[in-house]
Amino acid sequence: MARSPDLPETIPLFPLTGAVLLPRTRLPLQIFEPRYLQMIEDSLKTPDRLIGMIQPTVPGGDDLSLIGCAGRIVAFTELDDNRLMISLKARSRFRLKTTEQGFSPYLRGRADWRGFETDLNPRPETVAGFDRAALLRRLSRYAEQRGLTTDWEAAEASEEELLVNSLSMLLPFSPEEKQALLESPTLADRRELLDGLLEYALRGGDDEETIQ
Repeated sequence: MARSPDLPETIPLFPLTGAVLLPRTRLPLQIFEPRYLQMIEDSLKTPDRLIGMIQPTVPGGDDLSLIGCAGRIVAFTELDDNRLMISLKARSRFRLKTTEQGFSPYLRGRADWRGFETDLNPRPETVAGFDRAALLRRLSRYAEQRGLTTDWEAAEASEEELLVNSLSMLLPFSPEEKQALLESPTLADRRELLDGLLEYALRGGDDEETIQ
């Protein structure tokens, strides 16, 4: 499948540890650093209005992960003290080929969009035999363990892709775990990994404490 014409060869990059954007989701971001305020201003002047969300391989490091996800700026609000609140709508994952500084204060990256054609499909992915009840039971135990609050009505009503992808983005997993969820090729793969991460946490992780 050919690259969609509105997916450019280069995109501005926003490296942010612990933040991933997954297909057909939205990500709110508060922007305050001058270089990224400039990035938003520049992006809003382009037809695609895309920003590439990508994690550093090490928090605070210069090396970037190989896979990120581009989002289109669909809303922005000016806040006090020259801050911006923006909303990114996922467009497609990408493989980072190279980075370039150029004349801008922020990085730009050459993106390879091949292999992520399903991200461009407006219809959400599904999982055969999706067991929502089992996932929500595991989530309930995890939320109780971590003292998290959950909108159970929304979780019950959400389409399976939105539920799995939103949990993958919002739950307090490590940056490495979130990157693995982002890189999962299909929703079925991501659901399986999400189940594994929840079960691992419930069993105490490295502490090997089993939660009954």
